[in-house]
Amino acid sequence: MAFDGFKIVQMSDVHVGPMIGDVFVKKIVALAKRHNVDAIHPGYGLLSERASFARKCREAGIKFIGPTPEAIDALGDKIAARKIAEAAGVPVVPGTPNAIRTAAEARAFADRVGYPVFVKAAGGGGGRGMRVVRSAADLEESLLRAQSEAKKAFGDDSVFIEKLVVRPKHIEVQVLADEHGNMVHLFERDCSVQRRHQKVVEYAPAWSLPVALRERVAADALKVTRQANYTNAGMVEFLVGADGS
Repeated sequence: MAFDGFKIVQMSDVHVGPMIGDVFVKKIVALAKRHNVDAIHPGYGLLSERASFARKCREAGIKFIGPTPEAIDALGDKIAARKIAEAAGVPVVPGTPNAIRTAAEARAFADRVGYPVFVKAAGGGGGRGMRVVRSAADLEESLLRAQSEAKKAFGDDSVFIEKLVVRPKHIEVQVLADEHGNMVHLFERDCSVQRRHQKVVEYAPAWSLPVALRERVAADALKVTRQANYTNAGMVEFLVGADGS
């Protein structure tokens, strides 16, 4: 793809396969340099979420059309992302500030906030490495299963625990940000219809939210975007409780 001599590689046009290693990343960057490519658009998923790929592009003087590697690293880890939201003054679900390694740590948190709780993989999403725990008797097994699944899916067994928000609305806000500090939101959508923690139906606008709450969610999305020094297109996700929190 070229516009007035400006060459862009669109990665969704390339079959990258299910496994992407560092060797493959180096080959893509070397190929782009050989053909004097100015920019690479990584498509969605796979390379678009890989900070090492964005970093290799930058080191090679090739524009990565997406967030900075620093932003991908920070927001790709749910524990780090929670801390960014907190620093921005955006409310988060009560949760552990760091990864949970032992059943004793998990039990101490759950006893403090009360059941049910949610064990979540820190390094990825897509419904993997997640377990709802409704009683103390199920906690240790759920923790081990979540850690094992996270390790297989993301190569990292780090998990954390949050208080479970029962029957929340899952609201997402699309954001756009350039490299000059300009940021806008493109309003919200409701993604509450899910199966196995995966979205099935999305609709916009989220008409079931009061106008004031919709405005607040959109404003908070930009607070997180700014705190993370985010650039390009992105999405900030919220859980809205039955009480409007």
